[in-house]
Amino acid sequence: MFTKLVPFLGKYKKYAILAPLTIVGETVLEVTIPFLMAKIIDVGIMTGDMQYVLRTGGIMVVMAGLALVFGALAGRFAAVAAAGFAKNLRHGLFKKVQEFSFSNIDKYGTPSLITRLTTDVTNSQNVVMMMLRMLFRAPIMMICATCFAVYINAALSLIFFVAVPVLAVGLAVIMSKAFPRFQIMLKHYDKLNAIVQENLTAIRVVKAYVREGEENDKFRMAAEQLRDSQRQAEKLVIFSMPMMQLAMYASMVSIVWFGGNMIVSETMEPGELMGFLSYVTQILMSLMMVAMVFISIVISKASVSRILEVLEEEIDIRDEADANTCGTEEAGGDIVFEGVSFSYAGDTDNPALCHIDLKINSGETVGIIGGTGSGKSSLVQLIPRLYDVTEGRILLGGIDVRDYPVKALRDKVAMVLQKNVLFSGTVIDNLKWGNEAASDEEVVEACKAAAAHDFIMAFPDGYATVLGQGGVNLSGGQKQRLCIARALLKSPGVIILDDSTSAVDTDTDSRIRAALAERLSETTTIIIAQRIASVMDADKIIVMDDGRIDAVGTHEELMASNTIYREVYESQRKGVA
Repeated sequence: MFTKLVPFLGKYKKYAILAPLTIVGETVLEVTIPFLMAKIIDVGIMTGDMQYVLRTGGIMVVMAGLALVFGALAGRFAAVAAAGFAKNLRHGLFKKVQEFSFSNIDKYGTPSLITRLTTDVTNSQNVVMMMLRMLFRAPIMMICATCFAVYINAALSLIFFVAVPVLAVGLAVIMSKAFPRFQIMLKHYDKLNAIVQENLTAIRVVKAYVREGEENDKFRMAAEQLRDSQRQAEKLVIFSMPMMQLAMYASMVSIVWFGGNMIVSETMEPGELMGFLSYVTQILMSLMMVAMVFISIVISKASVSRILEVLEEEIDIRDEADANTCGTEEAGGDIVFEGVSFSYAGDTDNPALCHIDLKINSGETVGIIGGTGSGKSSLVQLIPRLYDVTEGRILLGGIDVRDYPVKALRDKVAMVLQKNVLFSGTVIDNLKWGNEAASDEEVVEACKAAAAHDFIMAFPDGYATVLGQGGVNLSGGQKQRLCIARALLKSPGVIILDDSTSAVDTDTDSRIRAALAERLSETTTIIIAQRIASVMDADKIIVMDDGRIDAVGTHEELMASNTIYREVYESQRKGVA
């Protein structure tokens, strides 16, 4: 599992290689020092040879200094490699999410994707750093210390040869039980993030309805669930440290007992016992380091599996193998639905659209009306392949939309979605999302057509006005008009307005429609609206009902022949009256 993330080290691989190499130097020096210390006691002090003591002591000081240098370098190399890995991994995840279709995003949900890009990547970064340092340091120290300990006294070394397997089995049991608990904990992180995101996004609604108390209660419950899941996971893992310490101290007591008897019986020197104790401490400390690494691996394994889910997600909307721009640029703006059915998440038992057959001629203005949930937005989202059809096909300019390169298709089709989204930055920055190369004159012309120029110029900074996140310093109607202007700057072959004038008054709506009719006379225009007044002048009007087309015709034809259309019109007329 972890090996699949190795490519994300990228140019930081050299640091990932240098860290273990410097750790090897540090560890070998550290392990050699107790052996020299034992020699100082048994050879220098016991015989009174001060020259030997000073010479060997000087070597120990130099070795300790070198170990310090190697350790500092190892820490730096590991930190740089881990931070670089996290940067590349976040970028890789974000790039993958940018390729997601709407259905891919629906599958995971925004809060879960945020958790994966933040908490899960941080967990992975931490374990990479620990693996680069401890996972190399601990085995080398264990092997070297064991060799020195066996060399000093093979019989006494049998003590930790008994302790190590017992510890290994105990750790394996803990790890196997802890992994699923950490998976549950991360799901509770997703839930907590969802509540925070929802609350901050809708904070004005919360305050308008004085629901702060209820929101606090909801957050507290989610935080308590997260705490409980963390406790369930951590309480199992924390047993590893007492178990390690028990084995460590039991081994040291046994060594002191048996080693002391050996010194009394003159089969072991005092310096050898001190050196042996140092090596036993190093061996057991290396085991504790291994335990810590494995604990981190268990925690991060759940995170890595969630990251790999995103990275390995099959994107259901991508360019077909034979898709090319040849012929698509010259293709007209006529749209044909042939036996189109669609259901979200492939749920064929609950279709959003059923057996749609429809032809829209190039340059026509088409209105779509229908009740909530009738399939209006679902219908138009299939044209730029925000979702793919479940059955049938859609032709744009005589070419199946699946045969277009996705970028070419979406450049040809401009869409103003129901939710008007603006980004942090200036007004002009947001408008040029439609066309980065647009001149100032083209921007102003598009804004005038969308009835946005006047209110923009009313701002002190005009088009240089800085918008808050999501355009919080604009009204709903202002945001809608900016989004329409942004779409117009694409100069598309097809423009889709999905209920995009619902927040403006009828007079502004009328002026926008008149300007669009003049500006988009050769562009296929599709308008989804709740107000019949917004579509009654269209070349044809489509009435949707329960995922099906109930009728198609002009305003006069539908008034004469379609009950749904007539009832909606009369109810709106009563409302006006």
